[in-house]
Amino acid sequence: MKPEDEWRDLLDEDDDDEDEDEDENECEGEKKEKEGEVSVLKGLLKARTIILSGEINKKLAEKTSTLLLVMDAEGDGPIKIFIDSPGGDADAGYGILDMIRFVNSEVYTISNGLTASAGVIISLAAKPEHRFSLPNSRFLIHQPSSGMQGTASDIKIHAEEILKLKKRVIQLIADECGQKYEKVEEDIRRDRWLSPAEALEYGLINKILRSASELEEIK
Repeated sequence: MKPEDEWRDLLDEDDDDEDEDEDENECEGEKKEKEGEVSVLKGLLKARTIILSGEINKKLAEKTSTLLLVMDAEGDGPIKIFIDSPGGDADAGYGILDMIRFVNSEVYTISNGLTASAGVIISLAAKPEHRFSLPNSRFLIHQPSSGMQGTASDIKIHAEEILKLKKRVIQLIADECGQKYEKVEEDIRRDRWLSPAEALEYGLINKILRSASELEEIK
């Protein structure tokens, strides 16, 4: 074998060793990441706290509903849901709302960041006195929209469903915030943004929290 061939073989062996080391490091990193996630989840379960963040969809609704059922079964203290969501699937939002009202435990909803669209539906699931916001949150209420495509008949059916959903959302906001149906209907014709102070005045929340101790004092 020529000297250059020997060197080439040695380099190839080194590359193989490096690849194996990288694979081991990746596996170890993934293991530590999973262990970290489990540790965080255990801490949240102990604190009876749910972080509801991101787009509201079926997967998030399943996760939130599961956590609500587990926490409800393990104790009778209040469950805190921190909401930071741009909205999403209204049906998933109503699914979470139903589960919040289904469990025996009291549930506090706390807006933390952005509470928009279907996020507002979830926020309103708690009793009026158990709806809160942190100081720099924002709220958005608006009517449901759709990018439905298809046959004229399908579009017509979908449009009818969107109209029904719109009426449900308006009625929910009106009932839970103490507003007239006609006022909410007018307010959500276009995007309606609210600061925590405006959300408090509108009836979306009961109090603006500035520290965890304020929440602990609530009975």
